[in-house]
Amino acid sequence: MKTAFVFPGQGSQKVGMLLDLYKEYEIVRQRFAEADEALGYSISQLCFDGPDTELVKTANTQPAILTASVACYEVLKEKGFTPDVVGGHSLGEYSALVAAGVLDFKDAVYVVHKRGEYMQDAVPLGKGAMAAILALPRETVVDICEAVDGEVGSVQAVNFNCPGQIVIAGETAAVEEAAKRMKEAGAKRAVMLPVSAPFHSRLMEPAAARLEEELNKIAIHDATIPVVANVTGQMVTSGEEIKKLLVVQAAHPVLWEDCVDTMVKSGVEAFVEVGPGKVLTGFTKKINKEMKLANVEDVASLAKTLEFLQGGI
Repeated sequence: MKTAFVFPGQGSQKVGMLLDLYKEYEIVRQRFAEADEALGYSISQLCFDGPDTELVKTANTQPAILTASVACYEVLKEKGFTPDVVGGHSLGEYSALVAAGVLDFKDAVYVVHKRGEYMQDAVPLGKGAMAAILALPRETVVDICEAVDGEVGSVQAVNFNCPGQIVIAGETAAVEEAAKRMKEAGAKRAVMLPVSAPFHSRLMEPAAARLEEELNKIAIHDATIPVVANVTGQMVTSGEEIKKLLVVQAAHPVLWEDCVDTMVKSGVEAFVEVGPGKVLTGFTKKINKEMKLANVEDVASLAKTLEFLQGGI
């Protein structure tokens, strides 16, 4: 059974995540200790004890989710399971790259911390926004964004998550106007999201430039497992190409639906979401109902997934 491991992005965090796995597995404790060392503060304490007001800050959320996701992956690897292909949603792409041997874990933790800082710094609080658009065709979302972009201000579709769910981002007034027009055009819902910046929009270009400087400081290897890139929806293994795509990714749309389609066309039959939450599992169900699905975020889900991977389900 050809299997993809996929890694979640920002929004999947919660206080207490991975605490039971941390207590049970030395490899999990080791990864959290390495993350604390790389950051110079205790991301472990934030993950396990909070407060949530600190955990949700972008510069903390990103290394927290990456550490939790990679720790889950290490447990699966220790149990003898590795994927045929990997992918990750936005921030999750960095977790996938650690799994594929492209990035050293400690380098990745530090880089995503800086990535979070740079994204937050790129647009002043309140000046940027994001909205989720439900049940409106992809072409209609793009067309309305283009119209509002020319009349009101910068706005674009930035996350093509699954059929019926697209996220838009940009300047607050433009996002609000685009959301209003999309509701009028027949969207089931157009919901403003509680985020601190317009991620993956062109307003993130200053963050992308600063991120490139950080990526130039670390070793980026060729992938030992094919990685499906967010910005192209295609598989990539070249370390040099991956570095370029990571810079582009910061200020360009995430084509997650395309990523899943590419994995399915390559022969993937099962998806395992590795890390906190089940957001990507939900997306995959909507993209392709035939896929076998599992997730790993705690001791209970790990047990089910191990049985699943062993062919027991």
